[in-house]
Amino acid sequence: MAGLELVTDEGYRIDGRLPTELRRIRCRLGVFSQADGSSYLEQGNTKILAAVYGPHEPSSNMRGQILSDKAFLNCEYSQATFSTAERKHRSRGDRKGQELSMHIKQTFEAAILTELYPRSQIDIYLQVLHSDGSNYCVCVNAATLALIDAGIALKDFVCACSVSVHKSIALKDINRVEENSNCPELMAAMLPKLDQIIYVEQNGRLHADEMSKALETVSSGCQDIFTLLDTAVQDHVKDLTTNIGGDV
Repeated sequence: MAGLELVTDEGYRIDGRLPTELRRIRCRLGVFSQADGSSYLEQGNTKILAAVYGPHEPSSNMRGQILSDKAFLNCEYSQATFSTAERKHRSRGDRKGQELSMHIKQTFEAAILTELYPRSQIDIYLQVLHSDGSNYCVCVNAATLALIDAGIALKDFVCACSVSVHKSIALKDINRVEENSNCPELMAAMLPKLDQIIYVEQNGRLHADEMSKALETVSSGCQDIFTLLDTAVQDHVKDLTTNIGGDV
């Protein structure tokens, strides 16, 4: 895809967006009654289910990792076999899945107030139903909603966004075609109200000027995503309040 033009002469990307536009985001909270918290999030054609269990007593196989002064965070990422055009088996324990699980765990260890839940365990399960780029970012956004639905204390919302730089143009919230174009890219997760970046990953080399532009774009994307997620949470709370009021 080295010769693919990601931006037309008119300034539009291959999916019709402007460089500064996010993909369309749709989300719901409380999609699983069995979980303590859950969410479903679509960001473009990337679709993620998230479920949170806990805080609860540590599992027998995790007790060696439990700390007396804070919660242990367990994160598991998996990809449905039908989630991509590549028809190969993707188990929960494959290398890519393990790496993403570790990155997501590191992200939320920096955001969850784990000291409020000593000697306990919090589980985050993420499944990709359809993959169209920026899987880490969409998983983080879905997990944030599920943690909020579970009532887990967070320092702030955790919002993640990706950016790719093509011919000095920063493309916000990249899809799979843009992700596979071999252009330099940056992914970051941040606490938007605190304006703190808690995780960043770079693939490819960026000039100093491009790095500044990429960080500015990814920060703007996280703030845009925060606005959408915050609205979804407020709407969910209103629905819960209305339902409780109707039952009284």
